[in-house]
Amino acid sequence: QVQLVESGGGLVQPGGSLRLSCVASGSILSIYVMGWYRQAPGKQRELVATITSGGSTNYADSVKGRFTISRDTAKNTVYLQMNSLKTEDTSVYYCNFQAWPKGYWGQGTQVTVSS
Repeated sequence: QVQLVESGGGLVQPGGSLRLSCVASGSILSIYVMGWYRQAPGKQRELVATITSGGSTNYADSVKGRFTISRDTAKNTVYLQMNSLKTEDTSVYYCNFQAWPKGYWGQGTQVTVSS
């Protein structure tokens, strides 16, 4: 059974950096898109960034220029480098793999930006 496991979350001061990782355990035949989403308390889950199998990336306007998504296809791993963090980036971050025949979600990792 495939599971996505995130790591790298934590507490950081405004202006700081964190790097999230998400690795899939088990075999996934075909991954179309890897992505990161986040959900703050009382808010809907929102897209942060995605990267396709071809390497095309997409970012939410709120994180453009500060966050970078990357992947290691051979390791079924996706990363999110987060720089210049702001208090409003505080959320639970979830990774997502859109694959055939089904998609997968991680369990989430907490990112807290606070002084």
